[in-house]
Amino acid sequence: MSQTTPTSAGALAPARERIVLWLLALTQFTVIMDFMVMMPLAPQLMRAFDITPAAVSGAVSAYAWCAGISGLLASMYIDRFDRKRLLLTMFALFTVSNLACALAPNFHVLVLSRAFAGLTGGVLASIIMAIIGDLIPAERRGAATGIVMTSFSLAAVAGVPTGVIYGWAAPFYLLVVFSLLIWAAAWRVLPALDGHLARRVPLAQVLPELLALYRVPGHQKAFLLSGVNMLTGMLVIPFISPVLVNNIGVQPAEITFVYLAGGVATLFSARRIGRWSDRAGPQFVYRAVALFSLLPILFMTHMPQLPLWGVLLFFPFFMMALSGRNIPLQALMTTVPQPARRGAFLSTNSAIQSVGNGVGALLGGLLLQTEAGGHISGYGLNGWLAVGLTLFSVIWIGRVGAGVAPAPLAAKA
Repeated sequence: MSQTTPTSAGALAPARERIVLWLLALTQFTVIMDFMVMMPLAPQLMRAFDITPAAVSGAVSAYAWCAGISGLLASMYIDRFDRKRLLLTMFALFTVSNLACALAPNFHVLVLSRAFAGLTGGVLASIIMAIIGDLIPAERRGAATGIVMTSFSLAAVAGVPTGVIYGWAAPFYLLVVFSLLIWAAAWRVLPALDGHLARRVPLAQVLPELLALYRVPGHQKAFLLSGVNMLTGMLVIPFISPVLVNNIGVQPAEITFVYLAGGVATLFSARRIGRWSDRAGPQFVYRAVALFSLLPILFMTHMPQLPLWGVLLFFPFFMMALSGRNIPLQALMTTVPQPARRGAFLSTNSAIQSVGNGVGALLGGLLLQTEAGGHISGYGLNGWLAVGLTLFSVIWIGRVGAGVAPAPLAAKA
């Protein structure tokens, strides 16, 4: 049954559509958890491997750079395969990479394993967004993206406590178990996702088509917005945990409660922001949430001495703002290309987002200094840079529109 359902917007019954969306959310959960779990585990990794915050950010950026490379390569082939089969293949490799992370005997092996995870995770994220674009009509993609983006909340709720309580390797073991269960469910539940194959171009024209994709001014504007948006967040997010521990005095075990508070808040906010995006338009909602995020960013990077309860009250606003602006952005990106090129466009977009993550984590780490007493300085500068880039993105999103993809070269032949 699941092997023969065609891919087209509205092809699934509402109940089946919800099941597919939540399955995609769980798949995205493993990708997000795999990426973000390194950040709150920074204090444990620093102690376990005797490394600096910059080294941790290097491991984060290794994942991001490799995800970017794999995304660029995937843009050449992602539209040439049934999306279900490609998702299952990459998901299996992703599971192997997390097992390698859990078993890493030293930091060098961990970094190499993180790089392999990036190579697979970057493609998975592209496939998930392409499936949403294939199955969900444009007027409902904000709500659909909101459901899938609850994966960020689930990662914060499930991943961080596991790592803090049971050790840095525990989240990766947990990811392996979750991934195996989700893989089996995806194999059983997902329909065949091959409707786009009827419009694919001949193999000899793949590279010219890809180059044409990059030359479209509307695509270039969209790619720049995606990269800047992700860079902005990564100037701040990877260093929250070490700054809270070293500068504010939060105990490593208490980081669990901080991320738990943020994760629970975004669990409720993500779907509401998605529905708001459908009603008011993704550009408007992105601007509103991004402007709101300026205050949490500045407070996070200039935080005074606070008791734990003060941090717990503030952090949900930070998480809702930083994760919330990604929802209308992702919904907007699914409307930019033509359906036959959606996979290639979103794969390239995912690659650029990964590069933005890598640049942000690397640059943010270089701007920080660990003083003799363990105090981390320079975080305020990261915050001001993030504010400036956010203001740029608020202005720039007005230049990003829908339906700007070029006509396929095959149609011109």
